Amino acid sequence: MFSIMYNIFRLFPLKDKLVLCICTHDDGDGSNAVLAANALKELNDGYSFSYITKRDMGLVKDGKLLSRLSFFVAGPYAVARAKIILMDNVFLPFAYLRIRKNVKVIQLWHGTGTIKKFGQDANTGRLKELEYKANKNITHLIVNSDRIKSIYAGAFGVDESKVYPIGLPRTDEIIKRMKGISDREHNGDKVNLYNRHGIDMGKKLVLYAPTFRDDGQDLVRLPELVEGIVRELPEEYVLGLKLHPFIADAVKGRDLPDRAVQMSFEPDLTEILMASDILITDYSSIIFEYCLLERPMIFFAYDLEEFSCQGRGFYMDYESYVPGPVARDASLVASIISAGNYNMDKAVKFKEDHFQYADGSAIKRLLELIRQP
Repeated sequence: MFSIMYNIFRLFPLKDKLVLCICTHDDGDGSNAVLAANALKELNDGYSFSYITKRDMGLVKDGKLLSRLSFFVAGPYAVARAKIILMDNVFLPFAYLRIRKNVKVIQLWHGTGTIKKFGQDANTGRLKELEYKANKNITHLIVNSDRIKSIYAGAFGVDESKVYPIGLPRTDEIIKRMKGISDREHNGDKVNLYNRHGIDMGKKLVLYAPTFRDDGQDLVRLPELVEGIVRELPEEYVLGLKLHPFIADAVKGRDLPDRAVQMSFEPDLTEILMASDILITDYSSIIFEYCLLERPMIFFAYDLEEFSCQGRGFYMDYESYVPGPVARDASLVASIISAGNYNMDKAVKFKEDHFQYADGSAIKRLLELIRQP
């Protein structure tokens, strides 16, 4: 249906200043695609904008029927006429069509790096086939450094010549906000987040952001894991949860233990990162953004062997690669926090290795790329 409508609208000419943002992972203010679009708006250069979000695709439960119907009319129309397409995810309808010549299809993705295998390196069957066909339309794949060019080229199934290590817009936002912080009281993100959730400013925030597991076991084990971490945490800490959207929707409305706060539905991930004092994760790409803050990270890899052998697996040796201590149970997580044993030298080195340009000018370089003839 999408392809049929697209081919009808191909009869219309391209619109040089039409920008289409396909934000099917994150349409919040901190999305790479949204940040890039907002930067184009600030140029006041006559650009117009269309959007396709997960709500339009029916991936949000409260999505309106009209939005879903317009997906098959307004969506193909925008794809057929836009000269610039900004994306933060794989858009499978692209598997059924070919984007017109002279259109820039810029894949900004929603992660700033990767530990675990993804895309063509992890998917199988029909999904892998459709994803490969869809990604053939990509003209520019934006990453943070030369170090991961080959990994991303392989995961997306594109030639390395299409991978541009110029830095991602979200890193600019983190760097900019870091410059404005002198202490806890001047951390506007912390004050705002704490006030919204009724958290005592005297408490420290530990952010727990586990990765999504394809077999669904993370949903089964989540209550036990959260209770275990909170039970073992020193009293001066509060645990904030940032879950994958699928998991967050599944547990929405469930009661949480005292000192645990649901933050999964906050629209701005950067604000949560800026407000937190420590990150607990496992295999999530969130560490690539968090390392810019040079704050402690703990890797709660309770199912490391299982995830490595039966899950997606990793591009590097996990335990030697991650920029912080690895813990297999909640008590060890708590003991690491109590002792303050985070190996920050390794975290700083990780940042230096993975950010070719940690200069706050990624959006500027992206705009130059977009505006090239």
